[in-house]
Amino acid sequence: MKKTTRFTVLGALLFLVIGAVVLMFWDIPAPTEHVERKLPDENFPR
Repeated sequence: MKKTTRFTVLGALLFLVIGAVVLMFWDIPAPTEHVERKLPDENFPR
């Protein structure tokens, strides 16, 4: 049982570390299109 717990914890840590590294080095492009929406005043009660 102790080996299973250790394996699960190490797997979760490895998953988190790999995910952090991917997010650090992934060059996510900025939005290229400006989006502007008009919201009607009826949607906001007073």
